[in-house]
Amino acid sequence: MSVLLTIVGIVLFVAGVLISVSLHELGHMLPAKAFGMKVTQFFAGFGRTVWSIKRGETEYGLKAIPAGGFVRIVGMMPPAKGQDPSKIRKANTGPIQSMIENARSAEYETISAEDEGRLFYQKAWWKKLIVMASGPLVNVVIAFVLFGGLYMMYGTPVAQTTVNTVTDCVVPASQASANRKCTDTDKLSPAKEAGFQVGDKILSFNGTRITSWDQLTPLIRANTDKPATIVVERNGAQKTLTTHTIVNQVQESATSDKLVSVGFLGISPTEKVVRQDFGFVVNQMGKLTVGTVQALGKFPEKLVGVAKSIVGGKRDQDSPMSIVGASRVAGEVASSSMTTAQKGAALVSLLAALNLFLALFNFIPLLPLDGGHMIGAIWEGVRRGLARLFRRPDPGYVDVAKLLPIAYVAASVIVVMGVLLVIADIVNPIKLFNG
Repeated sequence: MSVLLTIVGIVLFVAGVLISVSLHELGHMLPAKAFGMKVTQFFAGFGRTVWSIKRGETEYGLKAIPAGGFVRIVGMMPPAKGQDPSKIRKANTGPIQSMIENARSAEYETISAEDEGRLFYQKAWWKKLIVMASGPLVNVVIAFVLFGGLYMMYGTPVAQTTVNTVTDCVVPASQASANRKCTDTDKLSPAKEAGFQVGDKILSFNGTRITSWDQLTPLIRANTDKPATIVVERNGAQKTLTTHTIVNQVQESATSDKLVSVGFLGISPTEKVVRQDFGFVVNQMGKLTVGTVQALGKFPEKLVGVAKSIVGGKRDQDSPMSIVGASRVAGEVASSSMTTAQKGAALVSLLAALNLFLALFNFIPLLPLDGGHMIGAIWEGVRRGLARLFRRPDPGYVDVAKLLPIAYVAASVIVVMGVLLVIADIVNPIKLFNG
């Protein structure tokens, strides 16, 4: 049964990824067609064609590898300045120039005279910007809808003022781990010394009435190593506990590895799943976006750790994953002991986070990503706008073909990173649960 559930989880997640990628490409195709651009192919997946059908001038179909997709918009690269598109020939000059001209030649082999005016590069800069931005924006919308549905219909865990665990001892941050046991030389935690018990409901801290865990946490942290008087409710009666908080090092935030010194008590709260409102969704999306951008900034550093994990190093739980690793996690969630509702929430959250990552990754202003084409369109608009303002000759279209060498290098790096992540996800995968 466990194996079957794992397979179901993987299949559902892969299907969700394929739908997300297809909607991304649809985001490119629909405005392209609306602006009169010629679109010849729309495929979900990569590799060998499994099925296709032609409607009008566009071929729609499925490829064998369900890990991506593409839409072919004709005329992405303009001819060189003063060059006749119908007479582009493969170059025999230097390697870089040959690379550029050969790419132009391949592009224009499928373009005929009746396509004039319908080529991507011939359209207004703002139309090109909309076409290229619409793909990743679709992923943003998907993420918002999925997270919104999750938070508003299912809810999100909210820390309560009731104690769930009491830390037995104080462990230095450098030695902290899930398997670390207290020793005779470890100092008792302030909460243990005070006599906290699981189930205690915290009513006040140093005279301040407590109504939420988020209110209590900064009070404890700001108390450093000073005396603390905490009133709790235990078995229907109030009880006053006294202790001294101590200074301990903790992570500055969930997205930061920096350690800060703060007051420490040694208790953790119970959690309750609570449905949220639309404002929470907007606020959370903002936080998730910032966190994802920060994660992208740390991607090269994290990738080094992933590479080390392949040859026996420790794999961090927050290290990046490939589609293989994410699918494995989805299978692990589906076969876990969580309730059906919890499993569904976890899978939706995983797919939503993936969509947000894909959107922000594609916004990186570097070819062959969508952001590279977007920057080209914006630069074209700026150049032409300045030329009109200062009554100068029209500088013409931005020649993105000149950036192909950079695009090929970037694409190669992306492929290498992808292969590295796949290998790591097979050799040393991230596991949500032990065993």
